[in-house]
Amino acid sequence: MLRQLVLADMDAAARVHRTAFDQAMPWLAGLHTPDEDRWFYRERVFPTCRVWGWFDEDELMGIIAFREGWVDQLYVRPVAHGRGVGTDLLNVAKGVHDRLELWTFQRNAPARRFYEARGFMLVKQTDCRRNEEREPDIRYRWSRAPLDSRLIVV
Repeated sequence: MLRQLVLADMDAAARVHRTAFDQAMPWLAGLHTPDEDRWFYRERVFPTCRVWGWFDEDELMGIIAFREGWVDQLYVRPVAHGRGVGTDLLNVAKGVHDRLELWTFQRNAPARRFYEARGFMLVKQTDCRRNEEREPDIRYRWSRAPLDSRLIVV
């Protein structure tokens, strides 16, 4: 089940973020404490983004946080990989916006494959100076094709 999250869901969202992040990038595990993760969601994510979750029964399995033109966070618990959770969450943001951009790390090959398979195009690669993790990253962009883009004007 998909639903928009509220501040009361903040702790669960922060746990999904940390679990998925540490699994995907074990070389960065432990970068933040659980208290720091909760602060980040309470002070930065929930005030600026629409946050949605994918639930299996009552358990939060994945989250997406997006705002005008950007996906700021998209994390799926490892036990839910391959079940369409990430795609469903991404489709929520795609249903609201005609264009989305996001960042992911260059070394996160599974995330790169996921985004590219869903129509995101690489637009920029950077060194590690712009993020706190000190990891080279990539910016992706997705745009909804205009309906008339296939018409030939004579």
